[in-house]
Amino acid sequence: MRVTRALGAAALLLGLAATPAAADTSPSASPSKDGGAPTSAGTSFRTAAEIEQGQRATANGSAGDYLYWSFPADAGQRPTVRATVELPETHAAETWRIDVYDGLRRRQACQWGAQTRTAAQGTPSVELACVLRTVRAWSEPWANDPLPGTYYVRLTAVNLPTSDLGVPVGAEVQVDSKDIGGAAAVDGSLSEPLVPGIAVKSGKDENDDSERGAVLSAIEPEDGWSSGWWSDRWVWTGVGGLLAALAGIGGYALTRGSGRPTRVPPTV
Repeated sequence: MRVTRALGAAALLLGLAATPAAADTSPSASPSKDGGAPTSAGTSFRTAAEIEQGQRATANGSAGDYLYWSFPADAGQRPTVRATVELPETHAAETWRIDVYDGLRRRQACQWGAQTRTAAQGTPSVELACVLRTVRAWSEPWANDPLPGTYYVRLTAVNLPTSDLGVPVGAEVQVDSKDIGGAAAVDGSLSEPLVPGIAVKSGKDENDDSERGAVLSAIEPEDGWSSGWWSDRWVWTGVGGLLAALAGIGGYALTRGSGRPTRVPPTV
């Protein structure tokens, strides 16, 4: 009987040990993020190529062209735009510049990064970067703060020599963000993100406008647009309030205990 139980336990242990090995042999179903990245760029705001954050978009163009991409950015994110321009073997000194605009097509200043760089004669490539300010959930109408919605990237050469006009170039653009969290939270939110309408969907009946509305851009964050009012600041506020209440109760208990009169034993 003991031998049978021992054999059964050994078989069970062998089965459990073999299970992870079988799981490791299964193929991964996760596709590459860059699989759907665009391979061309737009020539204006309206034709900007849409990219998701984390994708590496590529494009071929000519020196002197304006290359445009667009990407989504949500509240609490601090986007970083990086671009690499591949230049021909022979060229004069060229200055390249990257600019970022928000959904209202307002140019957003870069906190830091090489937004403009000059490639010396014969340099094979030039790298640019722009770190934006943290996207806010709400802002005053007169302010130029970055708001949730679509952002546009424009890449071009400035003060280009006439000899280099039209020469073929290659470009790579990638956008990544750092989540700042509750430190960037504000009291307020936009009713809708600043995403341009690109079409109008028709209702069930041509004469019925109840289901007609703007079809927004296809790009948006993976988890959808945030509501704007919830952040981890609420968690820390609740924890701080709880600790303050516990400290008050503890202080009251200590002061009450120290204030009691000391009993003196009766003398005989």
